[in-house]
Amino acid sequence: MSHRILLVEDDRSIATGLSMNLRHEGFQVTIAGDGATGLKHIVDERPDLVLLDVMLPEMNGFEVLREIRRRGMRTGVIMLTAKGMEEDKVLGLDLGADDYVQKPFGLPELIARVHAVLRRRVEEVPDTVGFGDVVVDRTGRTVQKAGEEVTLTPREFSLLLHLVENEGRALSRESLLDAAWGFDYEGTARTVDNFIAGLRKKFEADPEKPRFFVTVRGVGYRFQR
Repeated sequence: MSHRILLVEDDRSIATGLSMNLRHEGFQVTIAGDGATGLKHIVDERPDLVLLDVMLPEMNGFEVLREIRRRGMRTGVIMLTAKGMEEDKVLGLDLGADDYVQKPFGLPELIARVHAVLRRRVEEVPDTVGFGDVVVDRTGRTVQKAGEEVTLTPREFSLLLHLVENEGRALSRESLLDAAWGFDYEGTARTVDNFIAGLRKKFEADPEKPRFFVTVRGVGYRFQR
């Protein structure tokens, strides 16, 4: 079965030419001309890989990427960035992109990167990740502690998953808000503090002396095993 690729690109000529070449390589290709439509395709169809332009109408590529990672979706993403925009590359990778390609790009390079990302995705870790006596199921969006299911709200699960998947990184409250609530949410840092306190009560042996959900003074929080 061939891999399914979603190409999110608002330049019709680029989208048409690239999709033709990708289909020639044996991929199934769907095209979206703006970020909002691309996001809907990703959520509804779960493609194997997304080629995501940065500069898009409706929602830009960073907003799309941030939203799918907030939802816990681990779809492979290659960002298509303008030549010389170093900050675009850094931001895209920081938000969870698997790779990036500068425009204008050579087709052989792009195809090679597509195959590399798809290969890595096949070799990825299982759908579950654990810490202590806790098992988090990414696909089923469930959590068990000592074999018993723990009830979490969708926001709590998204926050927990984002922390676990960024083990060892100091994450700001703002980035945690984006990941669990969405880039357009107008909450405050206190919202994150309250939810972290809730996770500590559910998963820490001593919430007052957390082992897993550690405060990083002046920054936010870090998850560690």
